[in-house]
Amino acid sequence: MNTIRVVRGVGTAPTEMASYDAALAAANIHNYNLVAVSSVVPGDATVEEVEVAPDLGPAGNRLTVVQARQTTSTPGETAVAGLGWATGSGPGLFYEATGTNESAVRKAVVDGLDAGKGLRDWSFDDEQVALTTAEHEDDGYTTAITVAAYGQSESIF
Repeated sequence: MNTIRVVRGVGTAPTEMASYDAALAAANIHNYNLVAVSSVVPGDATVEEVEVAPDLGPAGNRLTVVQARQTTSTPGETAVAGLGWATGSGPGLFYEATGTNESAVRKAVVDGLDAGKGLRDWSFDDEQVALTTAEHEDDGYTTAITVAAYGQSESIF
């Protein structure tokens, strides 16, 4: 069975990109070239939340992901990255949303999943939402990520 792992990370750094890289490092997916896909969970896959990703292959490989990412540089503002999924006996769906308000992001994820399920004639019997939140405190940038990493990485060549 193919496994999609949902991981979360938060990073703070002096630049926006460095804070994103730090958030990826917190989730242990910072050494891969991330390739974003839209939202479909293959029918033969399982989705599981894990604290950090295990070793998914050599550094520099391509890793397929669905990603929610929010960055802020405003002191006191919260970065929220939400990812939800609905699965059943066949294919499933991911839906991501980001923002600065946890309840608004959760609602956007749930509403998006509901809309996506309405477009498909599939069976869904499990629905989950994972939110990553981080309040920015000082200088620089803070990034929150919630990422679904599909299986193992693959050579980019």
